[in-house]
Amino acid sequence: MQKPSGLKSRKCLPAGLPVMLCLCVLGSILTAAILSSNIFYSELLFRSTTSVASVSRGQLVLPHSLLNQIADLQSQVGVLLEQLHGASAESKALTTFADQLLHIATSLDKFAEALSDFYDSNSSGTNEVSTVDEDFSDPDESEINQGSDTHSFNSGELHNYTALKPNRLIGKKNFLGVEAISPSVGLLCANMASNVDRFMGYKIYRMCPDDWDIAQKLMISGCDPLPRRRCFSKTPPRYSEPLPINSSLWSQPADTNIMWSHYKCKDYSCLVSNGTIGERGFFKCSNCFDLSKRGWEIPTNESTSAEFTIDEVLRLKPGEIRIGLDFSPTTGTFAALMKERNVTIASATLNLGAPFNEVIALRGLLPLYLSIGSRLPFFDNTLDIVHSTLFLDGWMGLDLLQFVLHDWDRVLRPKGLLWVDRFFCKRDELKMYLDEFSRLHYKKLLWRVVPKTDKLEDESFFSAVLEKPLRS
Repeated sequence: MQKPSGLKSRKCLPAGLPVMLCLCVLGSILTAAILSSNIFYSELLFRSTTSVASVSRGQLVLPHSLLNQIADLQSQVGVLLEQLHGASAESKALTTFADQLLHIATSLDKFAEALSDFYDSNSSGTNEVSTVDEDFSDPDESEINQGSDTHSFNSGELHNYTALKPNRLIGKKNFLGVEAISPSVGLLCANMASNVDRFMGYKIYRMCPDDWDIAQKLMISGCDPLPRRRCFSKTPPRYSEPLPINSSLWSQPADTNIMWSHYKCKDYSCLVSNGTIGERGFFKCSNCFDLSKRGWEIPTNESTSAEFTIDEVLRLKPGEIRIGLDFSPTTGTFAALMKERNVTIASATLNLGAPFNEVIALRGLLPLYLSIGSRLPFFDNTLDIVHSTLFLDGWMGLDLLQFVLHDWDRVLRPKGLLWVDRFFCKRDELKMYLDEFSRLHYKKLLWRVVPKTDKLEDESFFSAVLEKPLRS
């Protein structure tokens, strides 16, 4: 439940708080809610009606359902006051008082906000009439008990999940540009209220602001899923029809089909130049935008190469691999190679300093715009294969890795394949990470560990193709 504006945490109302102080707090909240909407009362004429809110000269007619909801809130306040009048300081009434008070205050906040929207839309002289026939009634008991912050939850595993997941090297940013990952259940939106307000600051039925960078910042920081918006997305200025599928997989997309405003590069030729290498979030895929190569250049020497070929993996399950997910910093090359083999792959990535998602789509492939902190939008036991390359690396803490691996396990069907491609980490940390993969109890179909030689640091590459077991 969202906290009403100006209301502190429920912790300000402990069980032992004197009854008179509770009443004072209640009175202050009710007074604040009334004062926040008092500019309307001189113009509101409440009439008993079952019709939708309408506007006439000098009068605003509100629906009968809204009057009932206001009366219901008043009744709730009366019941609470009666309970407190006869309650001792040790009573559970004071303990539950805060949750119910929070709900009532939130409802009053919503009421004042709805009146504000109604007033603004009708005083502006436009035809955009907002309705105030909104449900302010009680949520179910589970919603009340959850409250407005993670401390309202009782599950230790949920507390563990929602806690920040620092990178393995504390204080060092990963390729996403953050020092820790915030797993998302929507709670962290409250900690970024100004950015959420900015994201939702638009004119309804008009063009949306060009602000996807704010949206991505919110997603990476754990505010995900984002609110829906009632505005229209902009079209690139000189938009042209995409290439047909038989030629789009390996052709450079047209510059005119990409909105370049929030990227350092302003055309496609810049993406494939050496000048972009080294940009955070982009360096791991500095060659991704070069679509001229029709495959992976994989060395055949198993003692130095950590990679497996696609055909080598598909031969493990002839004809069984049909749909899957690639979770990588990518422009869809893996998905393109799989498409040529009649396998449909969704490519999950963010726009890390470059138009990854746009290029995936312009190639005729399926982009999935998703942060690492989000639960995968697939049902259980549905995908044939999950592939990841240059993503699950030694920057990742063990808690985060566990949640990611188990979500991949959830969406993989029984006997499905988990293909981990070129996981790398410090050599002395390799066993620690390999133990996490072993805890899945998957069957090892392909497994390879080789030294990582492109840096002076003591690192190793790990690649594996693992088969999900049958479980009863």
